[in-house]
Amino acid sequence: MADNYEHYITRNIRAYYKRRLIAPICYLLLLVLLWFIFPLESILNPLPFTAGDTLESAYKSDKQYVTVTFTDLTFTGYTSSRFNATNGYWYYGIRNHQCYIVLLSPETCEEGLPAIDSITTTCSIVKGGNLYQKLLNSLATELEWTESGISSQIPIYYFSEPDYNHFTNALLFFVYFTTGIFAVLSLLTYALFMIFPALAPACQNLVIYGNPFEQLAEAEEELATLPQLATEDMFITEHYFILTSPYGNAVVPIREILWIYKYSTLQKFLWYHFSITYTLHISANKHLFIQCPKNTKSDIDGIIDYLSEANHNIMVGFSEENRQKAQANQGKPFHIEILFAFLRRKV
Repeated sequence: MADNYEHYITRNIRAYYKRRLIAPICYLLLLVLLWFIFPLESILNPLPFTAGDTLESAYKSDKQYVTVTFTDLTFTGYTSSRFNATNGYWYYGIRNHQCYIVLLSPETCEEGLPAIDSITTTCSIVKGGNLYQKLLNSLATELEWTESGISSQIPIYYFSEPDYNHFTNALLFFVYFTTGIFAVLSLLTYALFMIFPALAPACQNLVIYGNPFEQLAEAEEELATLPQLATEDMFITEHYFILTSPYGNAVVPIREILWIYKYSTLQKFLWYHFSITYTLHISANKHLFIQCPKNTKSDIDGIIDYLSEANHNIMVGFSEENRQKAQANQGKPFHIEILFAFLRRKV
């Protein structure tokens, strides 16, 4: 018995956070993969479109988002619509002795200026589709060119300012980097708790009752030498209730427990009912709340019976009367205690 439960609490805390490392690691790998699959670097930091670049070479080299200066642009008279609203105005200009097409946002061209002398903006290089080809055909008719003739003079790629959506891109990178930072912090936090289990919330919750390191050491010693009651993941020693579950860990002094009750949950998938599991709820002094989910009725009944015998002041069973008594004994929390109570609830 002593060998089985030697440093059992800290070993389970390490195992718990080792399992939790998987999610942030996988998410960070996904972010790295997305960075290389999609042109995120080009979106975040558009490169200048230089005189030696061509639309085709830039598009094929993943330099699809560029900062470019246009000069002597002329309005074609055609607009682009999306969702029954005008999202761009078609212009053409000459660059390196070649005609090119630009789709400008309504704000940039002031909703269709006849001519623009010079403007610098960020665009996406887009490969033209059917609508673009119809535009070229219409221009060919107006200029009395053949369709093949205008296609040979104007590349199939064009500059599109609306396709570089500043708000959408800003939102994309806000989510990308915010979630990435959260994943990194989670990874570092879980690694810290693995290295120093005494710093984990399960142990630091004990700070409201005294020195958490001393209480953890006492609970470890009692569990290693003579546990009073043991189930699969719940234990009772002389002075502590201990939870070492795949869903979390907790250590609670028995003398601080105010109220315990069980709650049943029907496990089902679609219309199939599988089994009933039970959750043990524990309310302790100073707004410490513990949940022990997915246990059997016999295990929880045994824990409740033993705790009620070990501390006769513990209220047993869910009722409005017990809830009000527990709340009255705990007293009204400070605002910071409300926050801590909410965080401790997520064991």
